[in-house]
Amino acid sequence: MASSSSSSSSSNLKRNCHVFLSFRGTDVRNNFLGHLYAALDQKGVHTFMDSEELRIGEQISPALMEAIKGSRVAIIVFSKNYAASRWCLEELARIMECKEQRDLKVFPVFYKVEPREVRTPRKSYRKAMATHESKFGKDSQEVKRWEKALRDAGSLSGLEFHEGDEAELIKRIIKELSIHLERTPLHVAKYPVGIDSRVQQVISLLENETGDDDVLMVGLWGPGGIGKTTIAKALYNYIEKDFQGTCFLERVRETSNESNGLVSLQEKLLSQILSHRNLAVYNVDGGITLIRERLCCKKILPVLDDVDRLAQPDALAGGGHWFGQGSRIIVTSRDKHLLTSHGITCVHEAKTLSDDEARDLFCRHAFLDRKKIEIRRDLIDRAVHYANGLPLALQVFGSFLCGRKEPAWESALRNLSKSPDHTINSVLKTSFYGLDDKAREIFLDISCFFKGKRIEYIKEVLDNCGFESTIGIEVLIERSLITNENGYLQMHDLIQLMGKDIVIQECRNDPGQRSRLWLFEDVSDILCGDTGTNAVKAIVLDSRKA
Repeated sequence: MASSSSSSSSSNLKRNCHVFLSFRGTDVRNNFLGHLYAALDQKGVHTFMDSEELRIGEQISPALMEAIKGSRVAIIVFSKNYAASRWCLEELARIMECKEQRDLKVFPVFYKVEPREVRTPRKSYRKAMATHESKFGKDSQEVKRWEKALRDAGSLSGLEFHEGDEAELIKRIIKELSIHLERTPLHVAKYPVGIDSRVQQVISLLENETGDDDVLMVGLWGPGGIGKTTIAKALYNYIEKDFQGTCFLERVRETSNESNGLVSLQEKLLSQILSHRNLAVYNVDGGITLIRERLCCKKILPVLDDVDRLAQPDALAGGGHWFGQGSRIIVTSRDKHLLTSHGITCVHEAKTLSDDEARDLFCRHAFLDRKKIEIRRDLIDRAVHYANGLPLALQVFGSFLCGRKEPAWESALRNLSKSPDHTINSVLKTSFYGLDDKAREIFLDISCFFKGKRIEYIKEVLDNCGFESTIGIEVLIERSLITNENGYLQMHDLIQLMGKDIVIQECRNDPGQRSRLWLFEDVSDILCGDTGTNAVKAIVLDSRKA
């Protein structure tokens, strides 16, 4: 048989092809099948047709099984001699198992046979099954499994063809497929380093937390630039075929701040899940009612990306009872408290990349052509260390340094150690600006003075300055700005640099006009020159660095 139009991916998280074709080559190879394959290829539909090389020994090959699992639709061409092939029957059984387990869409084409011949079975199908019973035994579990697969597949709605114009049949197949294939997988990342393992962690969480029929809300939590959206997209691509309707709502925070932003998000949710039906939403409350009424019986997968206010999930996915059994709602946010306040108890924390993953991602962006420019290992190590496992930083640094020579690397790294990159800083600052005034003050104090100090010591100092440090620190942890590591407060180096940069920007050229001072030379100049002002709220010096 003809081979696949491209090789199978080694990753279990990738969809290998759009369509898997199951057929008996001697019946259809030289006419109908070739025309169907060409028509699918012309429409850009990636179609897998198994080759004889994949039929090894008595068992279906792993490559063939992966092709079935990785497909979005299986077309079964039932022809006169289909059931005479134990390989075709084994393919059919595996396809029907994937239909039950993974919601694979199965589309039968009855080519010069009637559906009842397949499901009963009758005529050539009865003769073929009698031959298998004679060979393997009437009570053979394998034969019973094949009979069940024939019965189930033969009962599905499909297309019949007995005589006439095969081109018309192919047009009808293409039309039906377009309905099933209208969902387009999301672009995840240029270099999805470390994504597969993180998606598998979330999938394990989904499997452990609930039964198949329960509705589950899952939160992805972490700081800006950590890869929450990337993980959510990869997860969406991997599980979307299991649902009747899906929708990925990007940039919920930004969109909801626009005029009628929440209403437009509600309309998009309904439109995508209900296959582009134009349902007008006039206000948020009306949208809530419409979502609950139209989606209450559907098994769906909505993803709400970058949520920062409780009103957003309340308007788009108010509770599990809004949706049908088996639905999964994914919400990404920098604020853990927001997720738990919405009733999301299943929260996955997105982590920084491992050292090896970080180096791999950085080098992929920094060295598009590794043969042209040689860079010292210590410079690469400094850049990777500076990013400290944050995917956004690794991507930005790598792309910025790409194609540059060693002197430019050295200059850029010196500059980055003093002043943060604008792109990274703007992403991280979003979390800071989402804080209230008191939490901002506590964050800036920790950034400038207290990173790595004991929490009890920090609380004592802040409380003596009139802050409610207990709730303030808890909020900063929930917003992924700081972490509690065995009683000590820590923060990512780039988040600390962002905090210090906010203070420096208060008055870039005159430290005496800034709210916080931590550098010995700044304090010394101000005291010696008597240039301090009322703007200065705190001075803390580390005597070991003075």
